[in-house]
Amino acid sequence: MPALRDRIEQRLLAATETPHADLTEMTSHLVRAGGKRLRPVLAVVSSTVTAGDGATVATASEDAVIGGVACEMVHVGSLHHDDVLDEATTRHNVESVNARWGNLRAIISGDFLLARASELAAGLGTAIAQMLAGTIGRLCVGEVQELQVAYQVDRGEPAYLDAIAGKTAALYETACRIGGMVSAAPASVVDALGHYGLSYGMAFQVVDDILDVVATDDELGKPAGHDMVEGVYNLPVLRAFTGPDGDQLRELLGGPIDDVARVKALELVRAGSGVGEATEVARQYVGQAVGALADVPPGPAASALAAAAEHLVLGLDASPRG
Repeated sequence: MPALRDRIEQRLLAATETPHADLTEMTSHLVRAGGKRLRPVLAVVSSTVTAGDGATVATASEDAVIGGVACEMVHVGSLHHDDVLDEATTRHNVESVNARWGNLRAIISGDFLLARASELAAGLGTAIAQMLAGTIGRLCVGEVQELQVAYQVDRGEPAYLDAIAGKTAALYETACRIGGMVSAAPASVVDALGHYGLSYGMAFQVVDDILDVVATDDELGKPAGHDMVEGVYNLPVLRAFTGPDGDQLRELLGGPIDDVARVKALELVRAGSGVGEATEVARQYVGQAVGALADVPPGPAASALAAAAEHLVLGLDASPRG
């Protein structure tokens, strides 16, 4: 979809423009670093599900692109804020905004991106603006839920799932719903697209968490097990707590850890069944995403959405790569 991605990139960069050159440099910094643009792509593809076999994403409406770009700007703005919270120094293989310009400017530029996202959504109608605003709130709640249980080895799996539903999956759900709404799809189709997006987002985050413990440092662009270092015990780790080496893993974690403890904790997680169990959970969410498309008209768009979900777990196995 090169043509679609070009449209998204052009509209996204245009949306980062501000009256001040310095602020524009900050707001466009992570956008120019690149990305998969999954949220806008899903929004645009979702907008074509009721358009018939002759429709293509190349002919998708500008409203669909703008709606997807609004979602992407929420995502990028949240990264500005996340990197301040995490004291991250890199993002997308470039300096993070906070590392380059400081925390204050990172927060301000992140705020601008959220405001511009809201402005774009408002241009698409009250319902979409209200939904995106609610989604931003869900992201904040998800982040707070995660902060509240930092370094808690007794974090429950339901709490983990609630947090990722807010901080990650909600925005995918909204992107897909926007696609349906701007194309005037029936409410039943918009709901189906929303269910697809939520399940897609859950699978996406579980897979991302699996990669945090099985991928190499080079593949991740940061040390593997970064979440454990930050006190965020994700699904593979939570499942490992219940395995044979669970007690030993709990003794290592529960507070800040050094690099030696990080490596040892990774060994314990990789040696147990937690990664394989988490992989199965990701596959279940993929199945739910594909299943939701039963209520979407069959055609190229529905097939593309199904393939996108299935791609998330393609080649994923329980074998550590680090």
